Amino acid sequence: MTETTRPDARPADGATSDGERWLAEARAAVGQDPASVSRAFALAGRKVGRAPLRPDVDPAGIVHGTVDDAARAALVVALADALGADGDAPLGARLADLYQHGDTAERRGVLRGLDALAERGALAGEGATSVVAVGRDLAADALRTNDQSLVAAAVGPFAAAHLDQHAWRHAVLKLVFMGVSLDAVAGLDDRADDELARMARDFAAERRAAGRVVPDDVARLAPDVTTGRTA
Repeated sequence: MTETTRPDARPADGATSDGERWLAEARAAVGQDPASVSRAFALAGRKVGRAPLRPDVDPAGIVHGTVDDAARAALVVALADALGADGDAPLGARLADLYQHGDTAERRGVLRGLDALAERGALAGEGATSVVAVGRDLAADALRTNDQSLVAAAVGPFAAAHLDQHAWRHAVLKLVFMGVSLDAVAGLDDRADDELARMARDFAAERRAAGRVVPDDVARLAPDVTTGRTA
């Protein structure tokens, strides 16, 4: 399963004490002035670093994210807290703005921030309908790209809880096609179904017909499929 981002996590791997101090100050500033999140989002990579959170298993930071991903996720949580119980629509609008005007790293930060909110139950119930709707749109946009880090960031806890099954299945299979580990997918065992297994078998058959290697992760979706290169 994907390593999730705790909203109170200190981005330790690769971050300096100055970076940690900056993040604490930035979160406090967002609490006082929610509009300051835009500048903090833009500065996060320079201030806390861009190292992978799990360099031992994910040296590029694609599957489990990066230090600046975690920092931006923490900023999203701070923003949600600052806007309070009546902040559903303003939060959704702000997240859409951060995503649409951000670079790839900032877009990942929004997606990881949605994950952090989903993990703490902040998106459950009618009080979060705007944020959930915006989150679905942003995840769909990320899943249309060919950027591995964006696609991986779009299949975390938010997707597990809020993407419809059709979109979710295609997201999972896209990761396999892109060669990104399914460890990026939250809730894989809970949401995988017979239709996803069928799609995985069809994908494997197409790969074999083209003389190409069937990725090992296909077996996680359809255990009866032989992976690797076959004669």
